[in-house]
Amino acid sequence: MSQFNKLITDQLKTMDKLLFLQSEIERCQEIEKELAELQQQSKLDSITKEITTMKEELKEIQQIFQDQTNEVIQIYSEEKVLL
Repeated sequence: MSQFNKLITDQLKTMDKLLFLQSEIERCQEIEKELAELQQQSKLDSITKEITTMKEELKEIQQIFQDQTNEVIQIYSEEKVLL
């Protein structure tokens, strides 16, 4: 498998993680909203902490994805020059 294809495969895996985490954040935010409405502070604090943690992880994954994109572009340019 060429380096370019491997990078694309890795990037698709990262995209899957990113999409999953985004959907989990949305799900937790809905729970957070419902708990706030029910004024269940202890559960609200827990879900708020979980959302914060997932948002930090999402930022890290987004940076990885951006780095992968830059590498894909670089490798593609290098392979194109060789052709």
